[in-house]
Amino acid sequence: MKNNRITLLILTMVLLLVSGFTGWTGSVQAQSDPGKTYVIGTDITFAPFEFQEINGDFVGIDMDLMAAIAKDQNFKYEIKALGFNAAVQALESNQVDGVIAGMSITDERKTKFDFSDMYFESGVVMGVKASNDTIKSYEDLRGKKVAVKTGTEGYRFAEANASKYGFTIVPFDDSAQMYDDVKTGNSAACFDDFPVLKYGENQKNGLKVVTEPEKGAPYGFAVSKGKNQELLQKFNAGLANIKESGEYKRIVDKYIGDNADSVAQLGRMELIYKSFPALLKGLGNTLLYTIMSLFFAFIIGLIFAFMKVGRNRVLRGIATVFVDIFRGIPLLVLAFFIYFGIPQAFGFTMPLFLAAILTLSLNAGAYVTEIIRGGIQSIDRGQMEAARSLGLPYRKAMMKIVIPQAVRVMIPSFINQMVITLKDTSILSVIGLVELTQSGKIIIARTLSSFDIWLTVAVMYLIVIIALTRLADYLEVKIRRD
Repeated sequence: MKNNRITLLILTMVLLLVSGFTGWTGSVQAQSDPGKTYVIGTDITFAPFEFQEINGDFVGIDMDLMAAIAKDQNFKYEIKALGFNAAVQALESNQVDGVIAGMSITDERKTKFDFSDMYFESGVVMGVKASNDTIKSYEDLRGKKVAVKTGTEGYRFAEANASKYGFTIVPFDDSAQMYDDVKTGNSAACFDDFPVLKYGENQKNGLKVVTEPEKGAPYGFAVSKGKNQELLQKFNAGLANIKESGEYKRIVDKYIGDNADSVAQLGRMELIYKSFPALLKGLGNTLLYTIMSLFFAFIIGLIFAFMKVGRNRVLRGIATVFVDIFRGIPLLVLAFFIYFGIPQAFGFTMPLFLAAILTLSLNAGAYVTEIIRGGIQSIDRGQMEAARSLGLPYRKAMMKIVIPQAVRVMIPSFINQMVITLKDTSILSVIGLVELTQSGKIIIARTLSSFDIWLTVAVMYLIVIIALTRLADYLEVKIRRD
């Protein structure tokens, strides 16, 4: 009877999942209606093309161009800040309608995407630490390390010339990390697009440009191959109109012209004070995702733990496979698979919120399963046998005799899993989840103040984890005394 109920519960969950897929597919169809709001992916850590102001607004050459073109062509859009690699993968899996992120038009990318007319001509340059006077050319890089951002023209240029000039490539996912690696001396230089490095030099980010721009691929707005052609046509038409009106030149000059705006340099305490609201909001998201994912992880763990300690060999096998899969797959790989892989395979759009909760819940659920199983099996088998000999049914004996004792054994492990899951939310910044770590990255991309912001983020994590641990310790003592 007990096993039949568990089987029925599993079948119900599968049916709900299938119905969920149907609902998501329907939402995609609804979005294709005329007058839709286009979802545009971008990377807001790529100043001066896209970054976030202290008030939360997305600004930069790309952001201002998108706003001007949308106004000229009378269409609505929503910016989805994902990071460059995640934005490109989101476009491949149809999670977004287009991408504008300083994306170079290359022959390789043309096989997967349709590009707009060129909106900016760029070129790769080499940057070194501002105080470095020994590295002035590519020949000076022999035997040294060079930092590059993955998926960019700078990365391709470095890859093509690494053996020629004898340097080693060190890849990073965002520009701020790449620049910090050079400023700390871990890498001798970095390769990046000329306007980006030049903008950072003008903002006194600690680097300087030492080479002339290489001939590179121009930037373009991208949509998936054969899709959203109307959006692409609108972008091209709007781009031509704002170039003719002079609006295009005004936007570009605002950021990289002779009289370009400069970011105000804030003192350390003022920077932390003004950044704190954004970091606090990110912390709130971290706690929200942690609590929700642990709630579902506990339900999942409870179901599969009872399957593992049950008498049905098939259910035990299913539970074992579940634990092996979701405990064995790295969280980062699982996040990419759920958010990009599954939607691309089945042709639906998955909300970021759902992808994050699924990733964390399945990962934590595998560990919770083992925590509950271990707790139950740690109780002496004689107690169950004694309860059954007194006439108690299996289920009642488990709930009244075994589980209450097992909970006391499981509490320390549950506390540990809670802390691990809270810290694991930071990994999901790679798919665009704006939690505490991603909030820190966004601020650093604008201010270039890595030490101050990362120190603040670390202290915030430390305070929350210590507070939660102390609360859990108190509850543990209270339960043991009762």
